[in-house]
Amino acid sequence: MTKYEGYKFNFRQSILGVQFLFVAFGALVLVPILTGLNANVALFTAGIGTLAFQLVTRKNVPPIFLASSFAFIAPMTFSIQKWGVSATMGGIIAAGFMYVLLSFLVRFKGEEFLHKLLPPVVVGPVVATIGLILSPAAVKMAMGVGNEAVYSHAQSMFIAFFTLICTIVIMTLAKGILKLIPILIGILFGYLASFLMGIVDFSPIANASWFGIPEFVFPSFEWHAILYMIPIAIAPAIEHIGDMITISNVAKEDFLKKPGLKNTLLGDGIATSLAGFFGGPPNTTYSEVTAAVSLTKSYNPAIMTWTAITAICLAFIGKLGAVLSTIPTPVIGGIMLLLFGVIASVGMQILIKHNVDLSDPRNIIIVSLIFVFAIGGMILDLQFVSFSGVGLGAIVGIVLNLVLPKTKHFDEV
Repeated sequence: MTKYEGYKFNFRQSILGVQFLFVAFGALVLVPILTGLNANVALFTAGIGTLAFQLVTRKNVPPIFLASSFAFIAPMTFSIQKWGVSATMGGIIAAGFMYVLLSFLVRFKGEEFLHKLLPPVVVGPVVATIGLILSPAAVKMAMGVGNEAVYSHAQSMFIAFFTLICTIVIMTLAKGILKLIPILIGILFGYLASFLMGIVDFSPIANASWFGIPEFVFPSFEWHAILYMIPIAIAPAIEHIGDMITISNVAKEDFLKKPGLKNTLLGDGIATSLAGFFGGPPNTTYSEVTAAVSLTKSYNPAIMTWTAITAICLAFIGKLGAVLSTIPTPVIGGIMLLLFGVIASVGMQILIKHNVDLSDPRNIIIVSLIFVFAIGGMILDLQFVSFSGVGLGAIVGIVLNLVLPKTKHFDEV
């Protein structure tokens, strides 16, 4: 296909569907590995989430794949430690409903209302703080902190930086399909180096069965976890809009009109809530797959149906999850050194792309307080619920944007 022609399902698209899952695989399984969730469950929820998205947008389905969202890594890690996996899943379901609410706001108020509520001056620094808050965890993983009994500091640093360098080389020098899977290739090289150094424990693979039902975790609903997780949905919701613009440009079809943000946000929200019901990470649109669509000129969204079906099938292979569990921490740390910085850079890119003037006192107040409240460890305790981290930063940014008057004139510094 040379252009978008709508949804056309046929078996010949299955090979391309498997290829697109290969592109998304590294990032998809990275989130559960980092947060302590089950990678097989993440594959399952990515598959059913993508199918749910396609059902919601069935009249004009965009050729996109939904999988694990990086924006929720830090919040999920904190929530799991504080309230447990089950309560965190309840919070993720609530975050999905936040997407649904945003979709109805767009449906009845128009897209302009969403941009007024969440302008770049708020979204940019909120996205940036996600990467900045995560950066200490990446450094600790790269240094092997907490795993000294398994490998030394020197071994950890070597593996982490070897993995990082391999990933950077692929990102900057590779061409074609290889350029779309730098994370996966970086992990493979890091894993190989770890194996040669004798620090990979293969016993989980030997003990795992070939086939089995993924270890689903069903949700419980606790107000603290729910109110903590809801504001986190703001950043990936805006990222979703950017992804819709990108895939529209790639496929030469305006998906912002058909099916429209009111439906794509709804589909994303339902996919995220579905993930929470089974114990998987929240879903979001994957830019890597969009890039693969552009490279292969394969615009038929039915290909993503095959990608989703493949993900669901792989979820029931027990050995796969066992293999992923043997990846040494420094390998993941090496990848994270780059990715968490990339997330922070995306936030800055939003500010630059939309020409946010930081010499305007109003803008500098909003950006500054988002950074300090989110990164500085501020906790807003209202007795029945408390806010901190990215969620608190997002709330502060939204409130300031709504209450601070527009600056009519200011002296340039």
